[in-house]
Amino acid sequence: MSKSNTPPLQPDPGSPQPERTVQEYIDERPIWADGTTTPTTPMTVMQWRIWMLATAGKFFEGMVVFMTGVALPLVTEEFALNASDTGFVTAATLAGILVGASALGGLSDLWGRKRMFILEMIIFTVFLTALCFAPNFIVLVICLFGVGIALGCDYPTAHLVISESIPTVMRGRLVLSAFAFQAVGALAGTLIGLVLLMKDPDVGAWRWMYATAIFPAILVIIGRFYVTDSIHWLVSKGRMEDAEYETHRLLKRHPQYPKHVRLKSPHDDSKPKPKSNYFSLFNKDNRKATILASLPWFLQDLGTYGIGIFTPTILAAMIGARTQENTIKDIIHNDMLASKGSAIMDLLFVFGIIFAILLVDKVGRIKLQIVGFVGCAVGLLLAALSMNPDGSNNMLLLFVGFMLFFFMTNLGPNAMTYLLAGEVFPTHVRGMGAGFAASFAKIGAVLTAFLFPILLAHIGTTMLLYALVVTSLIGAVVTFVFAIETKGLSLESIGQKQTDEEIDREREADADLV
Repeated sequence: MSKSNTPPLQPDPGSPQPERTVQEYIDERPIWADGTTTPTTPMTVMQWRIWMLATAGKFFEGMVVFMTGVALPLVTEEFALNASDTGFVTAATLAGILVGASALGGLSDLWGRKRMFILEMIIFTVFLTALCFAPNFIVLVICLFGVGIALGCDYPTAHLVISESIPTVMRGRLVLSAFAFQAVGALAGTLIGLVLLMKDPDVGAWRWMYATAIFPAILVIIGRFYVTDSIHWLVSKGRMEDAEYETHRLLKRHPQYPKHVRLKSPHDDSKPKPKSNYFSLFNKDNRKATILASLPWFLQDLGTYGIGIFTPTILAAMIGARTQENTIKDIIHNDMLASKGSAIMDLLFVFGIIFAILLVDKVGRIKLQIVGFVGCAVGLLLAALSMNPDGSNNMLLLFVGFMLFFFMTNLGPNAMTYLLAGEVFPTHVRGMGAGFAASFAKIGAVLTAFLFPILLAHIGTTMLLYALVVTSLIGAVVTFVFAIETKGLSLESIGQKQTDEEIDREREADADLV
């Protein structure tokens, strides 16, 4: 039946509008005159604007972290850094992310998503600008740490501003699409570094690398002032009038629908609002979600950042990089070669995340995370088997193993841990839960940056690869045991049973104190 001339049904404007929850308004689909519902929920301009501005944080993260890898040889030469100093440089941003995800990300549950969405980008821009003028090693590390704090705040905040403003059926794809810009940023950062080295083969070129992100960051700050705040968060705070106003802004269309918004709380208004603090993450109702969101992400970061230590050696062998760095010319030449190799790896990150986006709302988060962990284990096992006791390597098997690892980690745990962390908690602790998970994960990244060189020297590459095989398999087991599948579930239904039981228990505890 042709539907091209059949308008969607509209409610009688004279009839009283029933109260609906936030997600019911966001998820509503147009209905044709014969009762057929359209297959998708149309996105508004504001929803797309929120998504685009949220992608910026992930883009800048990938850009800065990978650009640091390109800049490191130049920074080392300019400031005459030793091995310990370079470890601080590489770990500073990761350590900042660890602190920022919990210290600032959790504030989105108290101060609001939009306020932190703006503040994090201001912090990022201030420290990034100072980084470009860093006069010495100490200021450099402080600035990288400050940049990391802002990027850490973005882990939960960017996820929540997207997931709490878009239709349920599109949540997985759009959150992961934004997350994919981390890989796009990594590729851009590497290419920008390469181009600047080609145009200006000077030790001070690293300052211009970081400076390229300042103006785009300022534009993002301006744009974030004009988005709506999270309506889910406003409702959780009892600010119903503000929530209705923001719903109207979020769903502004031509012609306008809905013309009138009447929200109802998804919670029992006769009960007090649940407490919002970090202790709530470890009570009986949220403990399972906290373990699922945190431990697999920690194990995933061990493998991902650990393999990052091995890849430069492999890439150098593949592209024929010289090992001697006696002059500035040699340093810059080898840095350019490594940048080209890193760009190849970044393309594989993008390739893996594309498959995750296509499959997440069909296969589900848990299945992809388990399959991804197992695939990572297989890839690492192949890499370990490629290394012979006599010191020779089967480079083809090593290459295949690492390529399989990079693809599977982005198809599964690297993408799914980020997605699940922002979905499995109730609204009143969602920012804290996602922030804690990101911080806990980055403990693994920071430990990797400091300890892997020591472990490499003491137990060797092969044994370390076998250890990472084990951690990947543990990640699959933990995901299976503590599984919470959120595919197709409204954010209002996720954790609602936990929220109600938490309120009842708090009331009983208060009564006991009296």
